[in-house]
Parts: sequence; C-alpha cells; structure tokens
Amino acid sequence: MNEAQFRFYEELNDFLPQDRVKKSFPYRFNENPSIKDPIEAMGVPHTEVDLIIVNGRSVGFDYRLKDKDFVSVYPVFETIDISPIVKLRDKPLRKNAFILDVHLGKLAKMLRMLGFDTMYRNDYDDPEIVQLGLKERRIILTRDRRLLHAKHVTHGYCIRSTIPEEQLQEIFRRFELEFNIRPFYRCMICNGLISEIEKDAIIHRLEPKTKLYYHEFYRCGGCDRIYWKGTHYDALMSRFEMMKAKICN
Repeated sequence: MNEAQFRFYEELNDFLPQDRVKKSFPYRFNENPSIKDPIEAMGVPHTEVDLIIVNGRSVGFDYRLKDKDFVSVYPVFETIDISPIVKLRDKPLRKNAFILDVHLGKLAKMLRMLGFDTMYRNDYDDPEIVQLGLKERRIILTRDRRLLHAKHVTHGYCIRSTIPEEQLQEIFRRFELEFNIRPFYRCMICNGLISEIEKDAIIHRLEPKTKLYYHEFYRCGGCDRIYWKGTHYDALMSRFEMMKAKICN
C-alpha cells in the first residue's frame, strides 16, 4: 500500500470533511492512479481545481500518483496570472457564457438581466447539460457536485449558497464578471438578444395606452417579446441597482 500527502487550499475545503479542512492528510492507494481520481474520490470536482503541485512542480490530471508524493491542490487564483504554469487545461476556465441546472432558475434570470449569455430550461437532464456545455463552451453552474465529476466536463462551478442573491455574488467573485455587465441586453425569458425597434413596426401589437404614452421599444430576437420603459422598467432598474450594490460589496 502506497501513501501520499494531500493539502487542499481555500474554497476547495468546502468539499472536505472537517478532519481534512486546511491541513495535510494521508491518502493510501494501490498501484499508480491518475491524480484526478483521488481528488474526485475525496469529493472535490475537478472543475474546481486550477493548479496541482506535486513535490514542487505543476502537473496535469493525467499525472500518476506515486508513493510519498506531496500534493497541493489549489482553486482559481483571482488576482494572480498562473496560466504559464497551469497544466490542467488547454483552454482558460473563464468564459462568460453559462448553462445552469434545474435548481438555478432564479439565478438564470438574474444573470440574463445583467447581460450574460445564460442557457437554462427546467427540463434539462444532466447528460444534456454536459453535452451542451461542451458543444458551446459554456461554464456549467450547478448545486450538484456529481454533475461536475463527469469525465469530459472542463468548465464548471459548484454553487454553495441556496439563496439566489448570494449565488450571484459567488459567480461574480469566481469569474470576475463585474466589468462585463450589460443590463437589459438579453431577454430574461429566453436569453435572446434585445435590440431597438421602430414603434411603427410593432404598433399593431401594443395596447392603446402603451401606444399613447411610450415611444421607445425593444424586441427580443429569440422569443419576439416586446419591451419598453414602463413602470416594470423602473422596478427592474431598482432591482438591478440593488444587485449591483451587493455584488460590489
């Protein structure tokens, strides 16, 4: 029986039992498994990992664990560019397009409201989410860490909070999104792009009072929904300002 020492850093400790949090601990194994296997066996999704150091050097997920190895496992670095030494992925983890699982409908609406490309349906199953995430190079957001254990998933994040506003803060911290906000750029219903349209082109679809009092209109290119700056717009702007204040604090 071989033995290696593991140490997980920062938020990766969220996935560990208390007796392994923020400390080195032994891991016993037979033969020489790829290092990805014990990391996920300990409950840490591989998509959460951005750097693995073994005996002082960066390694990839295909590294074969050896007796007496000392393994340090790190999450995404927020302020330091470690790309020259990372050997885990061919492509950067961060990409501002998402696909969300069935439990994150409210978060999907908030991300769309802030202008982020966000796929969501309440009937997606796990294989479909993985397939679409890979095909369209989307980051998978989920509360189910098992979804991120899928072999081919490379871009994903396991959300900790159950509260939508806190979930949004997590995403903004994790992917540094604050400089990419484009409010009301996407439809909250279908994720389509919203663009301005002449009033005359949709006047037949408007209620009499809407025709009378409003003159600027916008249409979703996906579901054809019509938007204008009525009382609902003021309410959305108020909600947007509240979200932005929480994100920036």
